[in-house]
Amino acid sequence: MFLHGLSHRRRGGGRLHRAGGSQSSHHKRQRLASVVVLDRLLDDSYDRAVRQNLVPLTVTRIVANTGYRFAPPFIAIIAGAEQGFDVSIADVGVIISVSELAGFLAPLLGTFVDRVSRRTAMAVGLAGAFVGIMLMAIAPNLVVLCVGLTLVNLLKSCFDLGMAAWISDRVPYERRGRVVGLTETSWALSLLVGVSLLGLVTAVSTWRVACAIGGVSIAGCALWLDRRLRESGEIVRAASHESAPAGKMTRRAWLVPISMFGLMGGAQCIFVTFGAWLADEFDFGASRIALVGFALGIGELVSSTSSARLTDRIGKERSVALGSLLMIPSALLLAAFDTWLVVGLLGLAVFIIGFEYGVVSMLPLATQLVESAPGKGFGLVIGVGTFGRGVLTIVATTLYEDRGIAGAALSGIACAVLSAVAVSAFARTTRRA
Repeated sequence: MFLHGLSHRRRGGGRLHRAGGSQSSHHKRQRLASVVVLDRLLDDSYDRAVRQNLVPLTVTRIVANTGYRFAPPFIAIIAGAEQGFDVSIADVGVIISVSELAGFLAPLLGTFVDRVSRRTAMAVGLAGAFVGIMLMAIAPNLVVLCVGLTLVNLLKSCFDLGMAAWISDRVPYERRGRVVGLTETSWALSLLVGVSLLGLVTAVSTWRVACAIGGVSIAGCALWLDRRLRESGEIVRAASHESAPAGKMTRRAWLVPISMFGLMGGAQCIFVTFGAWLADEFDFGASRIALVGFALGIGELVSSTSSARLTDRIGKERSVALGSLLMIPSALLLAAFDTWLVVGLLGLAVFIIGFEYGVVSMLPLATQLVESAPGKGFGLVIGVGTFGRGVLTIVATTLYEDRGIAGAALSGIACAVLSAVAVSAFARTTRRA
């Protein structure tokens, strides 16, 4: 792509000012470096635009996911009197829950994504996420905080849907697991790097400053990604196989959203309470919670890369079931040893690893539920999963205040069982079909 641009400039007369030439050479070197790195991950059989834009897509999603994931680990600080609103953890839990429930509108966003260009969908999503996180930064009360969080959660989903549809257009279903697995390292890296850094910012300043930094980062990455996607040209639709009739889902396909409800709802039971557990039980502050987040991010990264290597090989449905089943004993360990820091953290880490492996393996399934409308199927699965997060946020924070982290962990186990049963039933009916 950049060689084409260079030849075009030469045909225009070959006159380049020294400063402009230097800047152009710098951009070329950056792009060449990203292509060289990704050529080791994706061979030439993958679409050239996919290989060229995998880094911008992944980095932008790291930043967007950071804004999305920042609030739950620091719920105790946002609720507290020193930096926050001087309310209970359950009160902030309700705010997070309301913002998550708005994600149930994701199927409507999926329809929007399928009607506009993928680049437009991603741009709208990032713009909305920017506005939302900046509202969080200046929120004078819980109502404005709720509006900001809702915008981040809902419009970040629009970006995710546009990105998933962009990949679906260019990568055949049977090879999609690897590409999705690589881009989904953004979820792990958002916790490993993004949330950890914002946690350190919170420790030395306030969570509001951290939100503002997150907003500026989203805006910068949005401009960078939009420029790169504009250069990629028209979308080429990928061939697919074994799909439902155009625009419709089969009855068995609804088992996939149900599985995602359990998977994401179960994970939320722990995500929304582990920071408060560390603060209440072991007197952790923002910097130490950020350190735990960093360690958990390493586990998520291992899961994402493992999914990229293994999901297409061992089967997407089986991978989701394995991830869900891994969550069960680890949550039980956390519930049984919640006063033992090392054992509790071990259970927490394995739980996160299981969830991450399962959810990354689920995403290629979601894009294939509705033929010629990957955004619609993906939006439905994400919407139901987000609805699960919203419902379980209220359940988990209420149980936490009554029973501690053990209560939240047990609700997570129930959700993981639901996820494993649903996806296993989907796999059985698929084989029969």
